Amino acid sequence: MAKANPLQEQLLKAGLVKKSKVAQVAREQDKARHAKGPVDPNDIQREAERVRLEKVERDRALEAERKAQGRINEMRAQARQIIQDKKVPRTGDSEYRFTADGAIRTLLVDDDLRRKLSSGVLVIARLGDRYELLPRAAGEKVRERDPALVVLDHGQAAGSEPAAASSEDDAYYAQFKVPDDLVW
Repeated sequence: MAKANPLQEQLLKAGLVKKSKVAQVAREQDKARHAKGPVDPNDIQREAERVRLEKVERDRALEAERKAQGRINEMRAQARQIIQDKKVPRTGDSEYRFTADGAIRTLLVDDDLRRKLSSGVLVIARLGDRYELLPRAAGEKVRERDPALVVLDHGQAAGSEPAAASSEDDAYYAQFKVPDDLVW
C-alpha cells in the first residue's frame, strides 16, 4: 500500500474512516493518475494532426510525380535504345535535306535510301545531336515512347483537311514544270 497522506492518517486515528476505504480511494486516485482515458483534443493537437495529414498528402503527391517522371525517363531510354539498335547504316554521297528545330539539316544518303525516305519506308529520328535512319516499324515504336524524337516521316497518315488543301495546291502547281534532275 502506498504511503497515505497526513490527512488520511489523521482521519484513520480519529476513527472517522476505515482502512479499507482509504486503500480503495488510494487505488482510484492511482488509476485516475495513470489512466489512458479519452482526452479531448485541444487546439494544438488538432493543428498537429492537420499538419501531419497535409505532410502525408504532400509526400504522396511527390511520390506520384516522381514515379511518373521515372516512367517518362524509362520510355525515353527505351526510345533511344530502339534508335540505337534499329538504325539503318547510311551510305552514299548525295545530300538529303530536311528541317528539324527550325533549321535545315543534311544527311548523306544513296539513291536507294533517298527513295525509301521519300516513300515513307524509312523515317529520320534524333539521337542526341545526331540523326539516324530507321525502318517504319521501329519509327512507330519510337513515336509511341517519345514522339519528339521522330523528326521526319513522309509515310505518316495525314488528316482529311491537309489532303484537300494539298489536292488544290497540286492542281495549281501542275502548270509549272520541275526538272527531273532537281535534287533538294
